[in-house]
Amino acid sequence: MLEEADLRPHQSRYWLTPAPADPVVFAAQVQTVCDAYAQAPTFLAQGGHLVSCDEMTGIQALERAAPILPLRPGRVERREFEYIRHGTQCLIANFEVATGQVVTPSIGFTRTEADFAAHIDRTIATDPDAAWVFVVDNLNTHQSESLVRLVLARCGLALDPRPWASKSNQGSSAPWRPGPPS
Repeated sequence: MLEEADLRPHQSRYWLTPAPADPVVFAAQVQTVCDAYAQAPTFLAQGGHLVSCDEMTGIQALERAAPILPLRPGRVERREFEYIRHGTQCLIANFEVATGQVVTPSIGFTRTEADFAAHIDRTIATDPDAAWVFVVDNLNTHQSESLVRLVLARCGLALDPRPWASKSNQGSSAPWRPGPPS
């Protein structure tokens, strides 16, 4: 029956987001990130921080149902296969490119616009007078209204309220889009 339906449940294959629409633009974007990474040690020496930031969601919070039995001569360490599940957690971490260190990781139950903005705020607070460059992917929380407001406030810039007047869902993680020029 599986052969007739051309199904192979024992096989799987990884996939990746399709190639970019404009490979030349994509190559330029990749080059920009690579150049920034190459300059990270110099940037750090000048008092700045270049960090790569990303999330890992759905980390299971597990507790072993029985204690681990330690290793002994002639016996390997043994772990009971049963566990107690305490939900999931989300990790947001920054990797300081110049040092290879993880800085100000955040662990919580959600990965919302507010969570990401708070994470960035806590990170900047570790060295508030420094210049910061965050390399992130295109996740919607990385381009949210909360984050734009945080960056503007940290840079001492005023916010033009007009682009926000039509936002129908305050606090959503919809990407920020600029309004008409002022």
